[in-house]
Amino acid sequence: MALAIFGISNSGLNLAVTLFILMIVVVWLALIVYTYLDARRRISDPFLVACATVGSFFPYIGTAVYAIVRPPEFLEDAHERELEIRAAELKVRQLTEASCPKCEYPVEKSFLRCPQCQSRLKDPCQSCGKPVDPRWALCPYCETAIAERPRRQKARPKRRPPEQVKETPREKPRAEKPKRSPAREPDADPRKA
Repeated sequence: MALAIFGISNSGLNLAVTLFILMIVVVWLALIVYTYLDARRRISDPFLVACATVGSFFPYIGTAVYAIVRPPEFLEDAHERELEIRAAELKVRQLTEASCPKCEYPVEKSFLRCPQCQSRLKDPCQSCGKPVDPRWALCPYCETAIAERPRRQKARPKRRPPEQVKETPREKPRAEKPKRSPAREPDADPRKA
């Protein structure tokens, strides 16, 4: 005689109840496996994955709580999003580097002058004529050393002997205008010359 579950003596009804309980246990075990696999895809910390799996051992409630508090995206999706953000930042940086520093007009890497404001962007190599950044010490195309531009020294005011300083009336100090670097000044238009 088969064991009667819940005191049911009818064999057909006893079989249905047994199958129902077996289904509930199988679904519960499947939810534990689902929680473990899903937590591994969403959480990088192994301790938290183990906590989520142990929490799902509480029948049905553990998995429901995990579904509420789990991270909203998979680790692969988060990594892909970070790569897309880095790529977008790189593209923005390249676009800002490929613009005129004076008027921010978009220019190509091979431009010597800005087409908008005619300011000098790069100098031509004396050997091959290709554009060379003023900060470079060597032409990357022909390996010619680039001669440094002579830097203009600031004119220092001459000191007067102490006798002359005492005799002259005190003058008000004048505010000096900021000097612009010659590399950023637009050169004369060659078409007008």
